[in-house]
Amino acid sequence: MTSPTPDSPDGLSIGELARRSGLSTHALRFYEQAGVLQPAGRAANGHRRYGVADLRWLAFVLRLKETGMPLAEIRQYAQWRAQGASTQVQRLVLLQRHRERLAERLQVLARATQALDDKIAIYLRTPDGRP
Repeated sequence: MTSPTPDSPDGLSIGELARRSGLSTHALRFYEQAGVLQPAGRAANGHRRYGVADLRWLAFVLRLKETGMPLAEIRQYAQWRAQGASTQVQRLVLLQRHRERLAERLQVLARATQALDDKIAIYLRTPDGRP
């Protein structure tokens, strides 16, 4: 017997979704409880079942998290997403604002990287680190 795929009628179990997404089952349940992940459909036995859309959504959520978006904003985005097309402008504004913060952070990191490179260059020129 093969395990269900996201396209099968049974979908993915929470364990399979955890494995494919890189999240723990605990994290998936937390995201569902927090309103970030829509409540899963249930199989006849009552176990959670997820589909390919859930995998894609989780990949996007993880990208937002990776780029430093606060959970409260991810939750707000998820709520607007669940409401449909009427919230497209709000979602756009939220993503644009996050993009601006990310660009500012990248500038700070670029300056810090340059300062480190400058200091490393000094140490590479002289054994005692003096110019």
